[in-house]
Amino acid sequence: MADIETEPPVTVRTFAQRFSSTRRGARLARLLAAQQLTQWGVVSTEGVTLVVAELAANAVLHGRVPGRDFALRLTYDEGAALVRVEVADTHEGRPRPRIDADASGGHGLTLVAALSSAWGVTEREGPGKTVWAECPLRRPTP
Repeated sequence: MADIETEPPVTVRTFAQRFSSTRRGARLARLLAAQQLTQWGVVSTEGVTLVVAELAANAVLHGRVPGRDFALRLTYDEGAALVRVEVADTHEGRPRPRIDADASGGHGLTLVAALSSAWGVTEREGPGKTVWAECPLRRPTP
């Protein structure tokens, strides 16, 4: 009997989409991310969806360049039980967490830091930056 080579199972999945730099675009990014996570079978999506919502809102509010979109990329590593969220915009400004705890707003990056194991900012080709966060997932109980 001949050995049949089989492909290893796919354990890393990606989703990428561009959105208009509007409140509607940020909302659509959050909704499509939640739908994609559900399609991938991710059990607990709330934390990742909140991270997407915050980073997309920041791209629209602080990273908006008229006439330019923002991009969302999700990478789901099933073996590592991790979702990496990347939001890229064309604005040169770099996000900084709010230091003033008494401020009434601007604490989105504090929330991102709380929901992720790591986050940061990287350069991208062309103008702008990519803000990313790595969100660990709870493994389903057998």
